[in-house]
Amino acid sequence: MNEAEEQLIEHRRIVGEPPSLQCAPEGVELALRERIKELNCLYRLSEIVENCGHSLDTLFQGVAEILPESWLYPETAGARIVFDGKEHPTSNFKDSLWKLAGDILIAGEKAGVVEVHYLQERPTLDEGPFLREERSLINAVAERLGKAIEYIQAQQQVLAEQSALQQKNIALQEVLDAVQEEKDKVGRAVLANVDRIIMPMLDTLEQGLPDRQKKCVAMLKQNLKEIASPFVEKLSKEFHSLTPMEIQICHHIKRGLSSKEMASIESISPATVRTYRFQIRRKLDLLNKDVNLASFLQQMMPKSPNE
Repeated sequence: MNEAEEQLIEHRRIVGEPPSLQCAPEGVELALRERIKELNCLYRLSEIVENCGHSLDTLFQGVAEILPESWLYPETAGARIVFDGKEHPTSNFKDSLWKLAGDILIAGEKAGVVEVHYLQERPTLDEGPFLREERSLINAVAERLGKAIEYIQAQQQVLAEQSALQQKNIALQEVLDAVQEEKDKVGRAVLANVDRIIMPMLDTLEQGLPDRQKKCVAMLKQNLKEIASPFVEKLSKEFHSLTPMEIQICHHIKRGLSSKEMASIESISPATVRTYRFQIRRKLDLLNKDVNLASFLQQMMPKSPNE
């Protein structure tokens, strides 16, 4: 019989004596040592729950490792946690006749078990070779594990739903990008046809028509300008200081029209067109820079699919 067993037997003898003798130093010391071990076990369990990183395997293995040292005979104790059909034992664990178990409950249903086994026979105490306080401890461990598992599973579900939502958002964005790309492609094609084919033809046609017919052509050109609005919208957004007339002159410059042609179309003098060109270069920060205005404006417009 080792020293621990002798102290335990003495402790039990003292507890069985009248109350006046239960405060004997040897009994109180042993009881205190056991309570300290139990409190340390629960404290370390809380640390493991906080640091397991939502991993149930890490949680179970960590808790199993701290259990044996909290029992009366740690040198001959092994532990395991069984959850969802999977075991998490200590390295020395062996199934034995001398075991203490606590059920892990999830939503009121048994989902696992916490076990501490003695690998060798020990004196009979409150529950086989185990103390009644050890029964309370293993039940407390099982209860806290159940709550920790529910919390971790809830967190895992949240993370899974967030991941699924993120994937759906990515897929939706890809669809929206594809739709926008197709719209841009159509817009570039329309803009190219209006800019390169229709507008020059209308400009030429307009020169030789009487005033009444010129008004009809002007209305037609205005409608086409609205169709070709992506360039104008982009220019307006990026250079808010440009006036509507300056934006219209930019549109003509982009198409490669001369000052004389622009003056004729807009019913202004060539000198006024040159003034507009100067103001446009100033507002676009192109003064005293070797930058071709027409090329600069063309770069702001999406290219057609054939370019």
